[in-house]
Amino acid sequence: MPHTSPAIVPSRRRAASLAATLGASLIAAMAVSGCVRLSTFDANGLWKVVGGQCVPNARDKGDPGPCTTVDFQKRYAVLKDISGRAQYLLIPTDRVSGIESPDILYAGSPEYWAGAWAAGRHVDEKLKTTLAPTQLGLEINSSTQRSQNQLHIHVDCMRNDIIDALAPYRHDAPGSWRWATLDGKQYRVTRVTHLTERSNPFRVVSRDLEAQQSMAAQTILVTGAGPDTARDGWLVVNSGQDVDGGTGTAEGLLDHSCALAKAP
Repeated sequence: MPHTSPAIVPSRRRAASLAATLGASLIAAMAVSGCVRLSTFDANGLWKVVGGQCVPNARDKGDPGPCTTVDFQKRYAVLKDISGRAQYLLIPTDRVSGIESPDILYAGSPEYWAGAWAAGRHVDEKLKTTLAPTQLGLEINSSTQRSQNQLHIHVDCMRNDIIDALAPYRHDAPGSWRWATLDGKQYRVTRVTHLTERSNPFRVVSRDLEAQQSMAAQTILVTGAGPDTARDGWLVVNSGQDVDGGTGTAEGLLDHSCALAKAP
């Protein structure tokens, strides 16, 4: 058997010890990497980046880094995720655990979905193109399908086949739900004409859950219903782990490689 020098390849024990010792420093150093890499070390890493770095940097230095933006009035930050060609995350600047938090349903709570839709401009800038509303997707995972214990909405490209599969729902009457099979899983779909107040997707989904269901088990995806959101509105796609054939994630309906946008 070839000899491997421990000076070149640390043992598993040594690597684990190093990670434990330097975990906090690694999280800080890799803040710009987003939630995927942070979750390797700390499920609260995303909050430490936003609350511990982006917010004080924006407040004290006028520079939101490592975040792209921090909006104190609307109470959210936008961070580029290392996963994906042009994926961004919208993250509250308040401590909000996730989709199960009652704070997101209160009247007057921040309109995170409207903010996430506006953050689509960063996806456009990264891709050096302008996505159609049907090509942009926003998604949040259920409490058991996420890596981070801070609410974050994924902002990224839609899969081409999912865009086509959702086309029959583009002119549905707002407020009515229909079932769809997307990527082999069961989702229900409704159309809304706004992303705020009563049409905020969190409230839309919460209002129509069965008694045995909970927000913690839900996933929500939002995408443009047609080429003009002012006229066509948005589609809200929902599925819960607490229904037969349901799922707590719709992230697979996004395309982190953004194949619909030609690579430079």
